Amino acid sequence: MEGEGECSDNPFTSVMTLTKMRVPHVPQRYVLPPSQRPNLTLDLTTTLPIVDLSTLHHASQRSLTLDTIQGACKELGFFQVVNHGIPLPVIHDALAAATEFFNLSLEEKMTLLSDNVHNPVRYGTSLNHASDKVHYWRDFIKHYSHPISDWIHLWPSNPPSYKDKMGNYAKAVQVLHKQLMEAILETLGLNFGNLQKEIEEGNQLMAINCYPACPEPDLTLGMPPHSDYGTLTVLLQSGPGLQLQDNKKKWLSVPFVEGALLVQLGDQIEVMSNGQYKSVVHQVTLSAENKRLSIASLHSLPINKKIGPAPELVDEQHPVSYNEFSFRDFLDYISSNDIADKRFIDSIKKSV
Repeated sequence: MEGEGECSDNPFTSVMTLTKMRVPHVPQRYVLPPSQRPNLTLDLTTTLPIVDLSTLHHASQRSLTLDTIQGACKELGFFQVVNHGIPLPVIHDALAAATEFFNLSLEEKMTLLSDNVHNPVRYGTSLNHASDKVHYWRDFIKHYSHPISDWIHLWPSNPPSYKDKMGNYAKAVQVLHKQLMEAILETLGLNFGNLQKEIEEGNQLMAINCYPACPEPDLTLGMPPHSDYGTLTVLLQSGPGLQLQDNKKKWLSVPFVEGALLVQLGDQIEVMSNGQYKSVVHQVTLSAENKRLSIASLHSLPINKKIGPAPELVDEQHPVSYNEFSFRDFLDYISSNDIADKRFIDSIKKSV
């Protein structure tokens, strides 16, 4: 049957295949325990911070905009950005390239199948189909993207326009990420110049996700609650589905804003800020009617660069709260741990 393949002796079935088969119910391996199932009735009118990035270039407005960013980083670890400098056609082209990729035949996509988290390009389903105890309603393609000249030759050759369309978006987001990091470090009172080299030479991983319509969206998730490992994740989405947890552990649905990009703080910022800012815990809910695509650009410092709390943010009242870690440490952690069970950042927090 189309949809069955092998990787490391584990059977592989993509969610796109299940969708094409028109399964009336989600298979048992996708069904979450009742306590972990999503609340699909959350209010979509929730007001979440939206930052107009063009105001950073106006001296009279910059201070107020930085205050908004600081408040969002402290309260939520999340904000949306508009007037971010990435043209709508580039955004639409990236989503079109993602659509075309996931519509390829399974045979074509299987050439990139891997369950090795260290591979620079890998296609898969769920989190890691080879080891997940519970599966999640997601197919994905992930690839390293910076510097793009080092990686683009490994990207999918089909669809033919994929490298061009996704590459243009990846390069634009890399520029945006640097601008965002400069602003966020300024709100912490840190000197961007001290980290500029590491930020410019850091890692960019593009995770392109497909969440097909699900026959029973109240029983499963596209992604479990988790935080991202890096500095920032810049997320492009084709529609609603993302939920994030506020500082009272309450879930909020993120409304869809055409042309806006979502900025999520990752574990490296939480550690660097010594806990002043928190990496945002988020999950992905599903729809019975609509497929959702997202393109997450995950940014981190260079793979072997150890990051700890900034010395400027440590004193007697604010002792060091985290051990140092690198992106490689995170990859090693998820190779042998299930992030649905325990967040990586909890493993590096110092005991009080």
